[in-house]
Amino acid sequence: MSSCGNPAAEEQALMPRRLKFGKSKDCVRCRLKPGNIVIRHAAYCKECFTPIVDMKFRKSLEPSVNARAGTSKRPKLKASGNLCLGFSGGLGSSIMLDIVHNTYFSSRPPLDDSGKPRGGTNHPRNASVWPSCIVCYVEVCEAFAGMQDRTEDIRSVVERYPSFEFVPLRIEDAFDESWWTKVSGSNNTPQVWLELSKQGLITDGLHVASKVTDLTPVEAMRSYLSSLPTQTAFSSALQNLTRVLILHTAHSRGSSHLLFGSSLTSLSISLLSSISQGGGYAIREELQEEWTSATSGSKPSDVLRVIRPLRDVTAKECAVYAWWNNISVVGRDKQRRAILGIAALTKNFIVGLEKDYPSTVSTIARTCEKLEPKDAPSGQCRLCKRPMQSAIQEWKGRISIRSYSDDKLAADLAHIPSPCRGNLDTSTPSQVPPPLALTDFLCYSCHTTLTSRSSRGVKQSAPAVSSATPLPIWVADRGLHEDGLIRRWSSAQDS
Repeated sequence: MSSCGNPAAEEQALMPRRLKFGKSKDCVRCRLKPGNIVIRHAAYCKECFTPIVDMKFRKSLEPSVNARAGTSKRPKLKASGNLCLGFSGGLGSSIMLDIVHNTYFSSRPPLDDSGKPRGGTNHPRNASVWPSCIVCYVEVCEAFAGMQDRTEDIRSVVERYPSFEFVPLRIEDAFDESWWTKVSGSNNTPQVWLELSKQGLITDGLHVASKVTDLTPVEAMRSYLSSLPTQTAFSSALQNLTRVLILHTAHSRGSSHLLFGSSLTSLSISLLSSISQGGGYAIREELQEEWTSATSGSKPSDVLRVIRPLRDVTAKECAVYAWWNNISVVGRDKQRRAILGIAALTKNFIVGLEKDYPSTVSTIARTCEKLEPKDAPSGQCRLCKRPMQSAIQEWKGRISIRSYSDDKLAADLAHIPSPCRGNLDTSTPSQVPPPLALTDFLCYSCHTTLTSRSSRGVKQSAPAVSSATPLPIWVADRGLHEDGLIRRWSSAQDS
């Protein structure tokens, strides 16, 4: 029996460290060869490791391929549309690209002299799961000063797989009316601007962009990102813009499935980071999502399933898989990885945790799978296009301190640094809420992204400079005029 004394004085009291592997160093699968890698205290040889990762990939993907679940235990896989792969050039997406090609596209039958599959196109063996596959990559170099454009590097990687079509996108497309017209078919969607300084994001600060300024998509994107108050908001906005760009592109190309290469490690990071930023209501969409476009030409049956087939494969397994299978990885730019904020802190925590306690990372993802919202969503968020919680403002009003005008709270000003006191609202808040605000059409996470306050203070613009911020082009979809959020700029000027 161990003692509770001083471990430095009593060596017998030290708890023995758990071995990195189990009772045997041999492969736990074949029991014949010595293990080459240890995964969660189990050893695997090189020959058995690759089939295990492929099996985990198919096990996560194939139950969601068919539009309807049949009664057969092994149904024939046939998707209702095409396949879209979200590719970032990172480790997970590179492995996903290789596995999808080798499993579902490279095994297609050879062609005869006429260019048709042998046995005829209707032969059962010639049926493919998806008719075609596109690979979408979003270039973000314009969001960072001095970042190199890597579109051609990504293109060279995708061209190694002849069955895939490369579809390059740019982060500034989120503010480009021509791109939106191409993917949505709507040519009358206005570019809107919002004054973030307006308390509650009321509609008095919402304007039609064509009458405010004539910025290029790159300038509008930079203006939007620079107006965000914190580094956490900057990182979250980039992720949301990238995700929605790929969603609309996949939907416009007739895709029924969209795959992202998030590993178990990166998925756990995203889950904790999303919860800490107020996205707990849509936590299930972070794992797997059935997304429907809200554009005017969309049908209710056009459902896009967003799946992360590597959600049971850790980052360590991905690295070894890429090394042993000679998969080239472009990698992510150092400037994007250097963004500070909650996501970066969460990543450092999870990566350090995985080294000593590898099973804990799996516990995070499996625990979040059991979570579900208490109430049905009230709609779709205008900004991130995810389910939106109802009565957000009422709930936020009950838990938040909106003003320092209360005598009991005035004493707290003494504990706040002088440079930050000017950012506090010391006026008496109105008891009557604004009649209509953009806040009513945003989820809690997006509202926090736009209105959160930095501890270093909010940047103040000059009096002659407009504080209006351009919003992504899809915010004005479905007719903000019909919702009563904005009026024609000419009418607003007359009033």
